[in-house]
Amino acid sequence: MTVEIENTPLKYQFLEALQSNDLESLHKFLDNQNISDVAELIYEFPEHEGEILGNLSIHRAISTFKILDFAIQKRIIQELSPSKTAELLNGLPADDRTSFLEDLPNEVVKELIKMLDPEERKITLSLLGYPESSVGRLMTPDYIAVQKDWTIRQVIRHIRDVGKDSETIDVIYVVDEKGIFIDDIKIREIILADPDKKVEDVIDNRFIYLNVNDDQETANQAFKMNNRMALPVLDNNKLLLGIVTIDDVLWVATEEFTEDIQKIGGTEALDHPYLETPFFQLIRKRVGWLIILFLSEMLTATAMAYYNDELAKWIILTNFIPLIMSSGGNSGSQASTLIIQAMALGEVTLKDWWRVMRREILSGFMLGAILGLIGFIRIFVWHLLMIRGVFKDIYGFHWDAIGLSVSFSLVGVVLWGTLAGSMLPIILKKLGADPASSSAPFVATLVDVTGLIIYFTVASIFMMNILL
Repeated sequence: MTVEIENTPLKYQFLEALQSNDLESLHKFLDNQNISDVAELIYEFPEHEGEILGNLSIHRAISTFKILDFAIQKRIIQELSPSKTAELLNGLPADDRTSFLEDLPNEVVKELIKMLDPEERKITLSLLGYPESSVGRLMTPDYIAVQKDWTIRQVIRHIRDVGKDSETIDVIYVVDEKGIFIDDIKIREIILADPDKKVEDVIDNRFIYLNVNDDQETANQAFKMNNRMALPVLDNNKLLLGIVTIDDVLWVATEEFTEDIQKIGGTEALDHPYLETPFFQLIRKRVGWLIILFLSEMLTATAMAYYNDELAKWIILTNFIPLIMSSGGNSGSQASTLIIQAMALGEVTLKDWWRVMRREILSGFMLGAILGLIGFIRIFVWHLLMIRGVFKDIYGFHWDAIGLSVSFSLVGVVLWGTLAGSMLPIILKKLGADPASSSAPFVATLVDVTGLIIYFTVASIFMMNILL
């Protein structure tokens, strides 16, 4: 996106300010731009990314740093002076700082943590102590807490005193003298309430909260279902530890979506952006699934070897093997992708397995019948053209048996493909694994092997005692 100010593209204004060698002018120019425009400059001029962030006021540098890709964040930290790095890290909200540090090598994290102020270091180490994919890694301790016996007037005064250091003032949290969570109140309710009313007269005890050990996907679902900007994070004793805000959850949702797409494609999720991933690590992430799929495909050769005698008699059947295998694999991949997405969005849960199975059995039968009919019509039309001498006769007198074998095999294979593709994600979820691991290539390989068995079994029924 090109932003224009006074009819001059922003990037040219930046280059002019940079070439003037006037740091005060560059600083003033950058501070006058929108945060998103500064980020665009960093993407546009990666060779100057350290200069751009280093010449921003610290609060604007923090806001810009938060919205950059991790790879760029890592490079900028390496380019900044130690004093600027320390200032930036100490100014970052605890949740954003934790999210950045958790993706760095341990030895780098140790050095950066040394730059933090004692209080910030304590908070960061506490957050890093929670499991990697837990809500505890997302939460921030910067929230506003009040007590139920305070008046609204006291609450407003407290918000004015400490609100600037809070992650958000949209929601105020009510706790007792020991920090045990009681309720939360939207700022709107406080503003509209009588100043002499007490907090306990305003709360309604209808609240949603997250446990510190909940999975981050749980937080994503909670925000989506409850339309909240922030949610409190409690421990098992209902002690208020922090809050999670919607912007953090949106980042997690994006990361989860990326991981799922990679797994559906038949590879392990990458820990870093593609171009930042070391070459041999990229090979390691991909080779595992390829080996598994390769060994699985060997079963296809075994299945074909078992039917060698039938193939010798009905050699014409080999022409339709790619058709049968691809149809089953495609239907399985379709079903798997649909169910994985539905589970990720919360549209399908484990208790819905029977409803899913019924729908997919019916869908698989209908889809297979449609493909089977098309396959039979194709063989029939081809046979008519061969009778008229347009094409060489390859089906012979028993074209109908071949057509029925292919047609009914497609019904069976597509039905099995949709059933396997839809049930595998649910089974994996039940076993505690990631549903995305039932990737499209894995489903296709499974259906390939079983599809051949279905095909040759059906063909042996329709073509019994027929020698071609």
